[in-house]
Amino acid sequence: MVIETKLRKIGNSVGIVLPKEALAQLKATEGDMVVLTETAQDGLALRAEHGEFTKKMQVVDDLCRRYRNALRELSQ
Repeated sequence: MVIETKLRKIGNSVGIVLPKEALAQLKATEGDMVVLTETAQDGLALRAEHGEFTKKMQVVDDLCRRYRNALRELSQ
């Protein structure tokens, strides 16, 4: 599914308005949190926040910080 939308000025910020088809695909409604994550293709992925994702990402961030040196050595 490809959906085009424009960036719009909202006060002093820039925002994006998602059409109802995009909201249905995300299973999101007004007021829900969304998460942007970096992709391998120099892009961003958008996903609706359903609670558990943020908790899991916090654990991953903590592990990456704690084992930074070991992960760097393993990557070589």
